[in-house]
Amino acid sequence: MLKPLKFITLALIGSLAVGCAQQSALQRSRSAFATVARCHHVRTTAYTVSEGVGRRNALGVSLSGRHVMSAASDWSRYPLGTRFRIVGTQEEYIIDDYGTALVGTNTIDLYKPTRLAMRRWGVRHIDIDVLQWGSTEQSLRVLRPRQKHSAARRMILALEKKTASGPPRLD
Repeated sequence: MLKPLKFITLALIGSLAVGCAQQSALQRSRSAFATVARCHHVRTTAYTVSEGVGRRNALGVSLSGRHVMSAASDWSRYPLGTRFRIVGTQEEYIIDDYGTALVGTNTIDLYKPTRLAMRRWGVRHIDIDVLQWGSTEQSLRVLRPRQKHSAARRMILALEKKTASGPPRLD
């Protein structure tokens, strides 16, 4: 009984390692936000429209609770358009919103279609597998007209600093 359990444990650990595999050098060089590993450990919270945040994301499009769900973050950490999957699940999200409470944190706010689903999620520390990094330029394009707000200004400054430093070195 003990040997099959060890085998299953090793298989699960191997699956996790493959799921969070390193990106190729070509993929890393395409984004100033790429890191060596696609897997990130983040704090997550949840939000829903009945929480008073409205039905639309930062782009003015309806929040998505379907196949690829909406999420909010500090765009200087996870820029607009970043797609990720929660490791160990089939839940896929795209960063299409931001929140003032998220700026300067490593927290991602996941959209949930109901208040009950939001409450059930609560606060969790999870691993995410970044499938595609978002765009610095698109993030700045959306944020610059909103720079009168302190949260937008802080993200703009951080994004411009990262853009000025260039993409990460590959050596």
